[in-house]
Amino acid sequence: MAKEIKVGGRMKVGTLKRNFQDTFGVDIRVYKGAKFADDDATLASIRSKDAKGGDFSIRGNTKVGNVEKAFKESLGIKIQIENSEGKLASDSITLSAAS
Repeated sequence: MAKEIKVGGRMKVGTLKRNFQDTFGVDIRVYKGAKFADDDATLASIRSKDAKGGDFSIRGNTKVGNVEKAFKESLGIKIQIENSEGKLASDSITLSAAS
């Protein structure tokens, strides 16, 4: 079965982080502006005002750079994905390869 998570505006930051770790084995950094977002905040509450919103899915075979771009374009949220060592993952590798 393919590794996949669904992301939507009603999801809390902490839930997203847990789902990423449980599904892909990597941690993510979620930002509100230049600071880390509060784990209790919903994604909708931290997104930029001009974001189009909408739900989307992420699979393990998606490249890190494409996932980060999807969050920025769909939700207006900056995220960064870490590798298994806790450093920022390269944009050119897949989520599965980052773990």
